[in-house]
Amino acid sequence: MKKIFIITGEYSGDIHAGKVVEILKSQNPDIEVEGIGGENLQKAGAKLFCDHSKMSGFGFNLKMAIDHLALEKRVSDYILNNYKPDLVLLIDYGTFNLRVAKHLKGHGIKVFHYIPPQVWASRKWRIKGIKKYVDKVLCIFPFEVDMYKEHGIDVHYCGHPLVKQLPEAANREEFFEKHGLDKEKPLVSIFPGSRPIELYFLAKTFIKAAKKLQKLHPELQFCISHAPNLSDDVFDKYIKNTDFKVIRGENQALLSVSDSLILASGTVALEASLYKVPMIIGYQGPWFIYLVYLLVRCINKVSLPNIITDRMIVPELIQWKFNVENICYETEKLLYDKSHREATIEALGHVREKLSDMYSAQEVAGVILETLK
Repeated sequence: MKKIFIITGEYSGDIHAGKVVEILKSQNPDIEVEGIGGENLQKAGAKLFCDHSKMSGFGFNLKMAIDHLALEKRVSDYILNNYKPDLVLLIDYGTFNLRVAKHLKGHGIKVFHYIPPQVWASRKWRIKGIKKYVDKVLCIFPFEVDMYKEHGIDVHYCGHPLVKQLPEAANREEFFEKHGLDKEKPLVSIFPGSRPIELYFLAKTFIKAAKKLQKLHPELQFCISHAPNLSDDVFDKYIKNTDFKVIRGENQALLSVSDSLILASGTVALEASLYKVPMIIGYQGPWFIYLVYLLVRCINKVSLPNIITDRMIVPELIQWKFNVENICYETEKLLYDKSHREATIEALGHVREKLSDMYSAQEVAGVILETLK
C-alpha cells in the first residue's frame, strides 16, 4: 500500500488538496492519505494529523510563530518516525512547507510542492531552498516553467486550479431573493480577507468607505463576505457598527452576482477576474513589513489579474494609497463611468486566455500516481 502525506495551511489549499485526493482515491482506492488540512481533505478520504484552522493566523503574533515552529517539528517527526509515507505533497503555504521539506531531505521520501512560493514576485532567493529540498515543483502559472527549468528544478505545469474548480456564476435573481437583496439596486460586495491580520488592518476602512458610498449613492447596496475559515468570534471582533448584510460560505456566488467589488489582495482577485466582475484591491499592514517588502519584491504589481496580464487592469490601493477617499473614487469610476467599466470588463476577459484549460488537480494526481508506480 502506498502512503501520501499532504500539508495545507489555508482554506484554499484544503480545497485543492481535497480535489487531488478525490482523484487519487478514484484511481487507486488503496492509497492511504494523511495530512494537515480541513474538512475538504477529510471528506475526500484523508485522515487528519491536525486541523489547519490555527495556521492562517501565522505572523499575527509571537505565539502563532512559536506554535508554527512546534507544529513544524511535530509533523516532521511524525512523518519520519511514524507514518513514513512514500511521498509528501506540500500545497502552497511556502514558508512553513519549505521548512518541513528541509527536515525531510535525505530520508528517502519524495517531496512535491504544488502551488509553490511566488518567488517571481518577491524573495527570489527562496528558489535555492526549493531546488535543495523539493524533488518536483507542480506549478500553476505558465510563466513559472522556464524559471524553474533555468535553475535545474524538475517542474511540471498543471494549470491553475481555479480554471476548472471555480463554479459557474450564480443566478443573480435567485441569489438576491435568497438573501433579501433588492434586485433593482446595484450590489457592491466587500471581501475583507480570510486572515485575522487582514481584518485587523482592512475591515474598518472598507466599511467606512462603503458607508460613505451609500450616503453619496443611496441606490447602492452592500454585502460583506464572511470567509468560511474564520470563526464568528474572530469575524465579529473586526466587523462592527454596520448594518450591511453579511454572507458566509458563499464567496464565489457573491463574487459572481456583484456589480463591483472591494477586495483584500489575494486569490479572490483572480476568482473575480474569471467572473469578469470589476474590482478594486486594497491592502495595508505594519509599515516596517511594507518597507521590507519593497526591498525584496521583484515586480511592482500585487494583484494576480495585473500580474498575469502584465497590465494595470485593477486599481491597487496599497499602504499609503489605502484610504476611504481612494476606495470611493475608484469604486465610483467602476460603477458610473460607462466606458471605463466596459474597458475593465473586457480587459478582465483576457485573464482566462492567459491560463491553461488543464484540470489542475487531475494533472497533480497523474504525476503522483506515475511517481508511485
